[in-house]
Amino acid sequence: MALWVILLCTLIASLLGGLYVLGAFRRRRPDEPPLDKGTIPWLGYILDFRKDSSEFLKRMQRKHGDIFTVLIGGYYFTFVMDPFCFGAIVKEARSKLDFRTFASELVMQVFGYKPIEASHSIIHTSSTKHLMGDGLTVMTQATMENFQKLMLFNLSSGEEKRVWQEDNLFQYCYNIVFRAGYLALYGTEPRQGADNKEKANEQDRIHSNQMFHEFRKYDRLFPRLAYAVLPPKDKMEAERLKRLFWSMLSMNKTCQKDNISGWISDQDQLLAQNGVPEYMRVRFRFMLLWASQGNTGPTSFWLLLYLMKHPEAMKAVRDEVDRVSRENGQEAKPGGPPINITRDMLNQTPLLDSALEETLRLVAAPMLIRAVLQDTSLKTSSGREYTLRKGDRVALFPHISVQMNPEIHPEPHEFKYDRFVNPDGTKKDFYKNGKRLKYFNMPWGAGVSICPGRFFAVAEMKLFAFLMLSHYDLELVNREEEIPAIDISRWGFGTMQPVRDVRFRYRLRF
Repeated sequence: MALWVILLCTLIASLLGGLYVLGAFRRRRPDEPPLDKGTIPWLGYILDFRKDSSEFLKRMQRKHGDIFTVLIGGYYFTFVMDPFCFGAIVKEARSKLDFRTFASELVMQVFGYKPIEASHSIIHTSSTKHLMGDGLTVMTQATMENFQKLMLFNLSSGEEKRVWQEDNLFQYCYNIVFRAGYLALYGTEPRQGADNKEKANEQDRIHSNQMFHEFRKYDRLFPRLAYAVLPPKDKMEAERLKRLFWSMLSMNKTCQKDNISGWISDQDQLLAQNGVPEYMRVRFRFMLLWASQGNTGPTSFWLLLYLMKHPEAMKAVRDEVDRVSRENGQEAKPGGPPINITRDMLNQTPLLDSALEETLRLVAAPMLIRAVLQDTSLKTSSGREYTLRKGDRVALFPHISVQMNPEIHPEPHEFKYDRFVNPDGTKKDFYKNGKRLKYFNMPWGAGVSICPGRFFAVAEMKLFAFLMLSHYDLELVNREEEIPAIDISRWGFGTMQPVRDVRFRYRLRF
């Protein structure tokens, strides 16, 4: 009899424990945001969220307002859609709201890299030194030279005539921008004397193109890999690609390169000093490759596409580019050498800046996530105060809450190249309910998790656009081409990608 009692108690305890894990006993406390657990225990709204995160969050916002907690795959996420709360969240002490917990899980899942405590400070210290200030000037020049190597190497030989060439716009932009950034960061083929300069350049073109094609295979798997929902065949392919990149970025391969950026070499040295083994430092390099080059190419695609779809924008931005080139003695001329764009020239383009910012507003959709380590109070713009519960996660999705918000950006679905600039070239301010907003466009995140390489990324994209507009006439093959829909599986991972490519043509202007 006693044995049956013990077994029954054990069964009941196991059942209650299982129900607790599944979230059956979770109840909303008086000071907490609205709670919505969905209908499926533990899973909650994971299927709706993965199907289309943006539409799901819009639906929850209509149902619950600007702050709500939902169950997604065993985790409770509190989404905050009030932009006046963003500052309190992104600036909150790490002891209360910590972004590293989620980030560490993601980079281990996707890149096989296990972060150490010092990883975040190493990245930011090196990025401040090499991707900002004087360091950015050096990187801008290196990237410029690699763009010329990839795009304009036939100009001086006279091989490239003024004939229309046709290509896929997304493939073209992603390919060229990725390869220029990769070569600038990870190094180029050594030159064995002046006679071998072109041979080394040709090897760079071949090798970087091979790297890009393998990268694209991995990039296509990225969203499902991050969610850990790859089918067995794709999972095997992802593992093969990981091993390939670990090999291609190994110390044995990269030590043979010239012109490796200080950003890469310094971080490797700092990791080694912190006891990180070589195999893990290679995985770190793989993570940096995706972080630095996974979004600039797609963004460049959207920028050129929007300019080609809006002739008035194309004319205004091209006129600005031509004026800056002319004033700096770098005007493209028939039979002349490629122009050399400096960082100083990139700082003289308010219309190009605005057009790029507008492109990012439309297509950049990162999700900012923090782990709640202590019960934390959050006051909304309405004056109501909520408590974020310890053990939950708090998330921001600025694409909905600010970037596509018609109260902040009128006609938010329209591309307006001058949306972010005043007639005198200064930057515009933005408001909601008559109050000035600090966070009105957040393609790079914010706070301690803001993208440390954002200034280099902007320089890279502006260099590409500057060169394309300076040297080439551009037009869509089909002038009535519709803007393609976005791939909704990539919500939350940076710049969105199109579901299909777009044909365009280009020819030398002079």
